[in-house]
Amino acid sequence: MRFEFFVALRYLFAKRKEAFISVISMFSILGVGLGVAALIIVLAVMSGFTTDLRDKMLGYSSHVMVFDAGITMHDYHEKAAIAAKVPGVTGVMPFVYSEAMLRGNGGYKGVVLRGIDPQKAKKVLNLERDMVAGQLSDLVRPEGLPGIILGKELADRMGVIVGDTVSLMSPTGRMSAAGFTPSVKIFKVVGMFRSGMFEYDSSLAYVDIPAAQNLWGFQQDLVTGLDIRVNDVYAADDIAQAVLGALGGYPHRVRNWMEMNANLFAALKLEKTAMFVILLLIVLVASFSIVTALVMLVMEKTKDIAILMSMGCTRSSIRRIFMVQGAIIGITGTLLGFLVGVPVSLLLKKYQFIKLPPDVYPMDHLPIRLEASDLALVGIVALVICFVATIYPARQAASLKPADALRHE
Repeated sequence: MRFEFFVALRYLFAKRKEAFISVISMFSILGVGLGVAALIIVLAVMSGFTTDLRDKMLGYSSHVMVFDAGITMHDYHEKAAIAAKVPGVTGVMPFVYSEAMLRGNGGYKGVVLRGIDPQKAKKVLNLERDMVAGQLSDLVRPEGLPGIILGKELADRMGVIVGDTVSLMSPTGRMSAAGFTPSVKIFKVVGMFRSGMFEYDSSLAYVDIPAAQNLWGFQQDLVTGLDIRVNDVYAADDIAQAVLGALGGYPHRVRNWMEMNANLFAALKLEKTAMFVILLLIVLVASFSIVTALVMLVMEKTKDIAILMSMGCTRSSIRRIFMVQGAIIGITGTLLGFLVGVPVSLLLKKYQFIKLPPDVYPMDHLPIRLEASDLALVGIVALVICFVATIYPARQAASLKPADALRHE
């Protein structure tokens, strides 16, 4: 064992009259541990919230959208085939999008209606996975009323179940002698889904593309655009530009999920950074305890330091003794924080102790996601703060003059 490390341990676990300094050291360790644990848990919550929100949003909206310059897109079969060949694209689905008025047993409600291809939707949307009643393939009904799939919250509000009928009124219609007559179609509820996001579950409805075209008076070769899923969500911008190039550029337009939700995710990133800085103050406060403990120890050990110097101990060795002692406090506190923060985060993730009101938040429980980069950042920052806290007391100890310290002994 090195000399400096041996002396540092003896000083850290002092006995008898110096026991008070050991108590301060223990509180310093607990303070660092508490700060590190709080940082780990809060960053795990923020990362989980961002990731869960992103996954839920991308489960019901595409990574990349392709539009024509006008309201509708022509020759979408050919364009979908071209887009599907672009490297990085894993699924392409044409869609028809509009808003409509839904009427059920519970009254009226405005809804976002999307016309989709049930087969291709399996590669683009998470709708099939989140079905709580019926199947996605039930949208295709060769005979009888066309099918519609509603969000669970929307179905409950409308007072309908699978097998009931609802009416959809679109803004398109025709002029008559009595004035404007909107287009109204009857649909049969064939399924319900629950995404976990109240906004989607209470306002989204799906029909197949022919039914949507018929409702809005589109020709058979017209859709709103193309939904595209990619293999790397963070490369969506590059893949979108590649799709645009493959389609020949203008009059086509592309938008990616990061562009459409830039403000939301920028706000979440800023909030995560702010929480990190605020909770880092806990570690900073604990570092002041380290300074206090070391300064008091230097005052108590003035005679010991002078004797060590008289016996040939160099000033750099004295400096290292107190820096090692502060480092031991910092490392022990950081490890304690990891031993508390990581298991608590894993327990919250597994058992979901903390529930959230789904009508307020986009999820029904507190999401947790431990990321290696966050854990590494917390550990490094905590150790750096604790190390910096040792510099002043160590320099003061090394600057003592043996003659002055022993003059009155």
